[in-house]
Amino acid sequence: MKNYIKTDEWNIIEEGFDPHLNKISESIFSLGNGHMGQRANFEEAYSGDTLQGNYVAGVYYPDKTRVGWWKNGYPEYFAKVLNAANWVGIDVVVNGEQHDLAKCKVSNFKRVLNMQHGYLERSFTAELSNGNQISINAKRFCSIVDEEAAAIRYAITPLNFSGEVKVTPFIDGDVSNADSNYDEKFWDHVCHEAGGSDNYVTLRTRKTNFEVCTGSRFAVQQSGQFIRIDAQPILKDKYSASVFTVNLKQGEGTIIYKYVCNVSSQNYAPEQLLGACKTVIHRIADKGFDIMLEEQADAWLKKWAESDIVIEGDASAQQGIRFNIFQLSQTYSGKDARLNIGPKGFTGEKYGGSTYWDTEAYCVPFYLATAPQEVTKNLLIYRYKQLDKAIENAAKLGFNKGAALYPMVTMNGEECHNEWEITFEEIHRNGAIAYAIFNYIRYTGDQDYLNDFGLEVLIGISRFWKQRVNWSGAKKQYVMLGVTGPNEYENNINNNWYTCNMATWCMEYTIEALAYVKAHAADKYQSLLSKLSFDGAEETKDWQHIIDNMYYGEDKELGIYLQQDNFLDKEIIHVKDLPAADRPLNQKWSWDRILRSCFIKQADVLQGFYFFRDKYDVDTLRRNYNFYEPLTVHESSLSPCIHAILASRLGLEQDAYNFYLRTSRLDLDDYNNDTEDGLHITSMAGTWMSVVEGFAGMHVKNDLLRFEPFLPGKWQSFSFNIGFRANTLNVKIVAGGVHIANVSGKLISVGVFEEVVEIGAGVSVFVTQ
Repeated sequence: MKNYIKTDEWNIIEEGFDPHLNKISESIFSLGNGHMGQRANFEEAYSGDTLQGNYVAGVYYPDKTRVGWWKNGYPEYFAKVLNAANWVGIDVVVNGEQHDLAKCKVSNFKRVLNMQHGYLERSFTAELSNGNQISINAKRFCSIVDEEAAAIRYAITPLNFSGEVKVTPFIDGDVSNADSNYDEKFWDHVCHEAGGSDNYVTLRTRKTNFEVCTGSRFAVQQSGQFIRIDAQPILKDKYSASVFTVNLKQGEGTIIYKYVCNVSSQNYAPEQLLGACKTVIHRIADKGFDIMLEEQADAWLKKWAESDIVIEGDASAQQGIRFNIFQLSQTYSGKDARLNIGPKGFTGEKYGGSTYWDTEAYCVPFYLATAPQEVTKNLLIYRYKQLDKAIENAAKLGFNKGAALYPMVTMNGEECHNEWEITFEEIHRNGAIAYAIFNYIRYTGDQDYLNDFGLEVLIGISRFWKQRVNWSGAKKQYVMLGVTGPNEYENNINNNWYTCNMATWCMEYTIEALAYVKAHAADKYQSLLSKLSFDGAEETKDWQHIIDNMYYGEDKELGIYLQQDNFLDKEIIHVKDLPAADRPLNQKWSWDRILRSCFIKQADVLQGFYFFRDKYDVDTLRRNYNFYEPLTVHESSLSPCIHAILASRLGLEQDAYNFYLRTSRLDLDDYNNDTEDGLHITSMAGTWMSVVEGFAGMHVKNDLLRFEPFLPGKWQSFSFNIGFRANTLNVKIVAGGVHIANVSGKLISVGVFEEVVEIGAGVSVFVTQ
């Protein structure tokens, strides 16, 4: 755990430059806008330890699978979100010496991520080996107004000399992915240009043939006036730059502005890319940095009005939640149904940047409550459009009759995860896809989604579950063999309680959905039955038999559900009794030792209690929580938030608060020693869940939005806005009760504690416990 980020409610602040922390900071201070993103790499040259990262949403490469023993059914590739052209580069040479923070004396270093207004600022003083001292101030942002654009303001001030500086703004497409399986480079050169103050590079991905044109324009300002620059072009393979020299006066600043654009063949025909890029560059350069930054600040303030959580009395907790919301908002805008939310977003390469079940299980609740309905609907349609691929994925593993297995990892719907225990066994992901449909409809009331899209997905998933279980002659029940549950510290286990539960719930929900669509959209129902060759009576009869006769492991003496068969044969040791030197297990223990242990990576049985809140009483939850939580090492970023929510429900307020701090500051404090690889974007939605679904106890039951809140002891209050079925509510929890203001235009009924209160348009109420 690191603790070098300064506490501030609206800013992420690093003071002092420690090269050993640089890759962590590159992740933490990353920028994005839903269309593109960039790690906090320096503009100037840096020869120290760094992970270069620039990313364009939806652009990927199918990196050939690398495994020691090929098994039938393995994906042929692992999809990588590509490190794209480096557009931040501004090479600086002062009086003949290159400016490089790894080779000079650095003082007064400060890096600030301004979350309220959406920009990154860095300042420092550098003393070069020739004794020249310069002050640098760099500010940049990825525009959420002009989503294909970014802008940089880079100011150089000589402190103890007058001289000259040679400046080279560049675009460098000769880049690689650090995680390439075969040390390949994934981009081919298409064309480049350099002229005046403009530079353009167009690249094409190998195999997938995506094209991206990156363009830039620079301008130079001295003494408040823009000056004419005579720049010389530099063109190389995948590279375009302009080099120029200006005189520096001691104590006077020189400002380089760099306007940048990334456009891709996802949105333009390849032959139109260069022209489109030039159009954007002209527009934003004419607008200018200051106006772009002002627009950026206004747009971010509007985002915060929708999604902010305000905590009074705990600056560390406030900083943590805002950092998580900020990064989520930078990663996914919801405007494009072709895109999804990678576990690392635009902050690193790990996990390939692809789509996991994290989206449905963790991100959907956040976007449901804080964004327009279409944002979440687009996440669901993303999966609907990949249903054919899910059916193909199942067929590759030997399933038939339209059975659908959604991928563990994907960019285009095709499975591309290449670890057998995940690819073949971690099939609970199918349940998360179905649950997201249920959750969306429950929250929004949009039953038409079931008619138009949802039912077809549910049928494919239920057909898979029907084929994946088998009848046990010994147990006289259905069993599910050879799976991996959410706890990935167990592989190839039998009768994982969570997976079995998700399977029968999916089939039960599909039967209900069939009845609903048949009653409310008979024509669509008949059309779908014909399209899918679906025998309603026979197939639902099979599903119901499985639902009625599924085996679930249980220990009646302990009053708990068993994570899997024979779990109690393990030596039961609590995490608190592990030596600190053994943590994290995945970095200290052999895999053999982990698999034989009782230790749990993340919520498994307890994940089921989170999803099915109303299915189990509090006493049953308490027994299972008290047994499994002490065995959980929380070495998945997805774990603390589920435990925070369940601890809140059980009245374990200190536990809930501790889990919240862990999930909210997971990356800021580098809890798991892996922030340098990129941020845990999808689990950041869990931080929001910890507060809203945990501390505020928000849930939907029988179409009623309900709150069962408590106030963490250190907090004076916390408040947030919630969108629910065309209503907007401001909720503020204080000592003694809850303020709820209906800021929308119609009456709404809300459950608070044991009451149901009606709140008229524009009316505020206070409910005491």
